Amino acid sequence: MSRSLLDRQLIVVTGKGGVGKSAIAAAIGSVIASRRRVLVLEVDPRENVHQLFGAPPSGGEFVELAPRLHLQNLRPGQVLDQLVREKLKLERLARRVLESPIYRHFAAGAPGLEEMAVLGHALRVLRGEAPKAPGADVVVLDAPATGHGVSMLAAPTLVSEVIEKGPIGSMTREVADLVGDPARTGIVVVTLAEEMPVTEALELRETLSERLKREPDLLVVNGLYPPVARATGRGELFELWKRRRAVNERELGRLDREWPEARAELPLLPLGRGVELVAGLSDALRQSLEGGAP
Repeated sequence: MSRSLLDRQLIVVTGKGGVGKSAIAAAIGSVIASRRRVLVLEVDPRENVHQLFGAPPSGGEFVELAPRLHLQNLRPGQVLDQLVREKLKLERLARRVLESPIYRHFAAGAPGLEEMAVLGHALRVLRGEAPKAPGADVVVLDAPATGHGVSMLAAPTLVSEVIEKGPIGSMTREVADLVGDPARTGIVVVTLAEEMPVTEALELRETLSERLKREPDLLVVNGLYPPVARATGRGELFELWKRRRAVNERELGRLDREWPEARAELPLLPLGRGVELVAGLSDALRQSLEGGAP
């Protein structure tokens, strides 16, 4: 199952903040780009994924990272505004609508609308309908952390129940079909082998099952300390290493008991945040998905 994940059209990556979610999204995109065209889509307004690739900030534009790999930082409001412009066609009329307080209140306050807009943008990129978008066979979405990530996945169904007609109603039904199809959309949860991140990952799995009737396709356990079974040494750093690895092993045992789906385990790499880190994680992830040891 974890290997077939790479054949999906949309891969949503979520997890607790601080577990390396963005780095794993970048690594997944890099692995898939060896054979398919990929867009890594970031929705964090702080915009930091470009640093992982050593590229300039996106600022909403598509940035080419490699021949089959692009990056975009997306503001959800941009998608809704663009949809208005496309449907009204006349710029003067579109501008009046976009400047209207009623539209602004609706766009900012409607539950699930901005989240649905992000997924709708991903669908349009896959179809080649998004303006200036590069050709893409798969979109890797660096989604918001944990609970917000679930809300994003649930948004198309929520919005489709409220808005049934017009261009937004049509888009929400199509996006709901995309997100709800396990053959087209994969869900990746990222965690560290530590108590709080593992607890949150297990809760996320339960929430996905309850709200979306879906199980995650892959759990990525990031940042594992090396085993110390055969190592000898002394001093504070050695003792810290042993303690951190003991925590890792305890939480890995917990996942053995409570997480039945596919799992990839990635080592803690002595690399700063940047291109080398993504390359190292990509190699480790590729080997893990192919059944080997990183």
